[in-house]
Amino acid sequence: MVTRNIGIEAVPPKNECADSKCAWHGKISVRGNVLQGKVVSAKARKTAIIKREFLHYLPKYERYERRHSKIHAYNPECVAAKEGDIVTIVECRPLSKTKHFIVIEKVGG
Repeated sequence: MVTRNIGIEAVPPKNECADSKCAWHGKISVRGNVLQGKVVSAKARKTAIIKREFLHYLPKYERYERRHSKIHAYNPECVAAKEGDIVTIVECRPLSKTKHFIVIEKVGG
């Protein structure tokens, strides 16, 4: 099976899969936000929960506060991100009630 060009600067996975919801080997198109975060949980089947930490500016106090968000992302078999991995996720069409992102590559971890 051939890996597709998804239009984003990312290293394609070495493994192949026959998953129709995979960004590299399936028919899902990706667009919108490209984010990075750490995988907090990968217990659910084909799902990874990514925690993103960022700074939010408070004009009243002229300072920043730390915030975080957890994003549910589709974890294809060819990428297979585990807990502790730092991954890149990309927005796509809604895949389920809470999943609107796909894991496209492991950056570190």
